Amino acid sequence: MFSLSRNALGLAVASSLAVLTLSATPTMATEMVQSLGPVSPQQPILATVGDKHIIAFFTSDNGQCQVQVVMWDAADLDARSAGGVRIRLNPGQTASVDGSGNESFTLKCGDRAETLSSLGATRQFALR
Repeated sequence: MFSLSRNALGLAVASSLAVLTLSATPTMATEMVQSLGPVSPQQPILATVGDKHIIAFFTSDNGQCQVQVVMWDAADLDARSAGGVRIRLNPGQTASVDGSGNESFTLKCGDRAETLSSLGATRQFALR
């Protein structure tokens, strides 16, 4: 597994938020643009599950997806409630992250660990 320092985690969140700003404009300032993949290494998957925002990204290492997931309360505009988890997935393997209530977010490592995608997530609105 690879380690991610607190500074690197902050940089990842800040970079992903910059991508949000540049890629599309949500209907409300508190809503996050959805980008559910599949994505290549170091590109973010962005989702809202219940009342939680999620950013997930990965690197490919020894044929596995080394996934980082950051989740925080959607109402927390400063993302002070953010927490993260690292997951190692083999190609074709999935992992689920629970949001609020009975909603969950499932990630799947693609063939040869070249992509990461989300399964079963509901889009709140389309990308532009």
